[in-house]
Amino acid sequence: MGSQSVQWMQCARVLRRAGFGATGSEIDAAHTLPVADYLRAQLDGSADPGAGLTPLPVFTEPVRPGRDAATDVRKRYQSDLTGQLQTLTGWWVRRMATAQRPLPEKLTLLWHNHFATSASKVRSATEMAGQNETLRRLGAGDFGTLAYAMLTDPAMLRWLDGTANTAKAPNENLSREFMELFALGHGNGYSETDVREGARALTGWTIAADGSPRLDPKRHDTGSKTVLGVTGSLDAREFCTAVLARPESARFVAGRMWQQLAADAPPSAAALDRLTAAYGPGRDITRLVVAVLTDAEFLSGTGTVVQGPVEWLIGAVRALAVPMGTDAQVKTQVNVLRTLGQVPFYPPSVGGWSSGQAWLSTAAAQTRLRAATGLAQKADLSWLSGTGTTDRIDAVGHRLGIGHWSDRSAAVLASVHGDPIRLTAIALNTPEYLTS
Repeated sequence: MGSQSVQWMQCARVLRRAGFGATGSEIDAAHTLPVADYLRAQLDGSADPGAGLTPLPVFTEPVRPGRDAATDVRKRYQSDLTGQLQTLTGWWVRRMATAQRPLPEKLTLLWHNHFATSASKVRSATEMAGQNETLRRLGAGDFGTLAYAMLTDPAMLRWLDGTANTAKAPNENLSREFMELFALGHGNGYSETDVREGARALTGWTIAADGSPRLDPKRHDTGSKTVLGVTGSLDAREFCTAVLARPESARFVAGRMWQQLAADAPPSAAALDRLTAAYGPGRDITRLVVAVLTDAEFLSGTGTVVQGPVEWLIGAVRALAVPMGTDAQVKTQVNVLRTLGQVPFYPPSVGGWSSGQAWLSTAAAQTRLRAATGLAQKADLSWLSGTGTTDRIDAVGHRLGIGHWSDRSAAVLASVHGDPIRLTAIALNTPEYLTS
């Protein structure tokens, strides 16, 4: 059984981390190119024909029933909300599966996990879709612009009680989570006083009738505040600037990007210094992404990230070209994600989804094997069934972007090489495919 070159294997790892899986053909085409050039081309903002085939649905907010509305009217309203959110989830799953440039979608998913906001509370497809589009539009630019957009995003305001934050009754949720989870890290250079003062700076934001964020001057605290040593009649933008100006912020954001793209474990101090320098005073997300995925510490590692359910499933769908053209086909895959515990737009908390070994439980393994079998049954496997049985292990490896099988994986695959469906399903559940 053959193995690919070190250069091919490194390129495979970059492409898998910069998207959702990678086929051997995609790696063959990319591995002779400079990695940084490939990544920058992915994020150059040009139109994506694949994503263009999945336009964002247009939602009309259901009319909220009045206090005296009948029970059936209330049930219909909730049913309409749920239906719209299901449509939105299906849309994004299909888009991730069909995008020809997967890195922008991967970054959108990464930022969705970072600025975790759940439709379980927001209950508005319009607001969740708006946030998703903002994450995609700003997700490769200046982190400061993205962070401020999230501070004043309607879905985020609703999720973290920002609309209940007034001069007369400050609510600390958004201020606290912005510092703790989004911009600085838990207990990393801020105090409870900073949280309280930050909450005052964020008072007054509401959601207008057209769904846009609006600052109501009557609800905003115009008094003097001090946040992280900055004093003045601070507002949301000045609060954001004060937080991101802290040196802890750059290192926190760089470390978060590393742990979502490169490894479940934190980077070494030296690697973190390199990433922070790339991020720079301009808080350049594209430069940071390129730095992470071209860093020697990343390129020299293997299997340092356990793929979450979305990465794993979308990667399999893309590699096998599983049909996703109908709502029923998409719903089947969303149900798999629900069983595995990672449905887009429904993170379990403001802290986002778990990572690492949490995805490798025995129950999850059984679900993945059933799901992988279902995918293989729906896929056209003629590329495999038409291959000689002695070459099938290499063929499925190339299709899935795996350049080398361990002896243990090779032995298990060899035991089912006569059955293309079982061979494919098991290959999708090997350590080589579950980690990257």
